[in-house]
Amino acid sequence: MTLDQFAQPVLDFVRANQAWAPAIVGLLAFGESLAIVSILIPATVLMVGIGALIGGAGLEFWPILIGAVIGAFLGDWVSYEVARYFGPSIQHSWPLNKRPDLMAKTEAFMAKYGAWGVFFGRFSGPLRALVPLFAGIFEMPRGLFQFANLTSAIVWAAGLLGPGAGLFTWMKMH
Repeated sequence: MTLDQFAQPVLDFVRANQAWAPAIVGLLAFGESLAIVSILIPATVLMVGIGALIGGAGLEFWPILIGAVIGAFLGDWVSYEVARYFGPSIQHSWPLNKRPDLMAKTEAFMAKYGAWGVFFGRFSGPLRALVPLFAGIFEMPRGLFQFANLTSAIVWAAGLLGPGAGLFTWMKMH
């Protein structure tokens, strides 16, 4: 299945069922932020498309943004807690053990940047789902992790949804 074959039905469903948009975006953001699962979900493309629907089809911006923030926040939180529970041994399980190079890069990134790594990691495709794992493995304090997690989720969600919403709204006014 190609990206377009997957994305178009989702976007059509959101357009036809606007009340479900915040929940759908929340699930997409959760999947995009959840370790390992994020590889399977093209949520970034879908969220940009839904952002365009906000401006073009008149969807409500704030509920959808809140859904995206909650989903992204919860996805990283679950990944962090799973890694805290299992500890460093999680690095040696499938599928993480298949990419030791990526694991080493993520570990170095987190060791160097700490909480800033959690914040900026959300904006890097390959690191997005691994950074919370390493924050959990390194037992970053929960409060520090959650602060970086929440602030990055807000900026990330607004950055994906906002441009389409703003552009189409601007175009309607001119």
